[in-house]
Amino acid sequence: MKAMILNEFGASDVFMAAELAKPQVKPGHVVVKVAATSVNTVDMMIRQMGEDLAPLSPALPGVLGMDFAGVIESVGEGVTQFSVGDQVYGCAGGLADIQGALAEFMLADAQLIAHKPKTISMREAAALPLVGITAYEGLVRANTGAGQKVLVHGGAGGVGHIAIQLAKYLGSDVFATGTGEAQAKLIEKLGAKSIDYTAETVAEYVATHTAGAGFDVVYDSIGGANLLNSFEAAALNGQISTTVSMAEIDLTTAHFKGLSLNVVFMLIPMLYNHKRNKHGEILAKLAEIVDAGHLTPVVDEPAFVLADIGKAHDRLASGQAMGKVVVSV
Repeated sequence: MKAMILNEFGASDVFMAAELAKPQVKPGHVVVKVAATSVNTVDMMIRQMGEDLAPLSPALPGVLGMDFAGVIESVGEGVTQFSVGDQVYGCAGGLADIQGALAEFMLADAQLIAHKPKTISMREAAALPLVGITAYEGLVRANTGAGQKVLVHGGAGGVGHIAIQLAKYLGSDVFATGTGEAQAKLIEKLGAKSIDYTAETVAEYVATHTAGAGFDVVYDSIGGANLLNSFEAAALNGQISTTVSMAEIDLTTAHFKGLSLNVVFMLIPMLYNHKRNKHGEILAKLAEIVDAGHLTPVVDEPAFVLADIGKAHDRLASGQAMGKVVVSV
């Protein structure tokens, strides 16, 4: 089968075309003919950092690509919920010793996948798994619900644009940060009030949108140093969910506000074989929400094919992408 592999870690030009043996099905798994995959920040981090990002990085030569949508070609012993020919999607490879989706076929644990939403394309479905699970988990852990005011940092990004739609689906009044006309238009289209973080201070937009009380839930898809802005923006006893907490941060504000911090690291089930069925359940729920018309993944405009994977990584790294960068296989 055709694949794009890494023989070394480094810049985006390290991907090489190769012919690999097609994976064989095994108990509890399915073999999927991959139609599309998408690029996540963690894919770029693995490509760049290699062994410094252990245990995420694969042994070389490696095949990256966590998200996928495709069609089941074979079903392993013990798998009863899927059949040959089913259209499925998931986040099921591309790290450690698990082959990823930058190939014509991949082996996937049946617990990590679900039937693809019927109302969207393969490319759109491939954009959803990692960011969808991440957004869903962060909002649920923050007890997001009706009547709350929710702030999403990075509303035009991968996790952010899904978090906006899910928070709205959960009944919340949603606000999101971004900058520039294009991001503002997307944020408003998705159902949130756009906040230009370059034009307003945190104190200013907290005063404008919450009368100074702060947001009940802050979903910080930027994280790191931006967590200080999240602490400032949160209400007393508020909830913060973040995807990036690898930073040394002064927690004084969080302490005196009595904030709860939820760190979302959605790779845990795949990496440690821990409660993998939860991901399949979330993906099935997300498919229901999509097909009910409450959630639509945004696919970034440039279209890439498998041989263009390095360019796709560059597109995400540029900071110009909105929604998800998707690669057709």
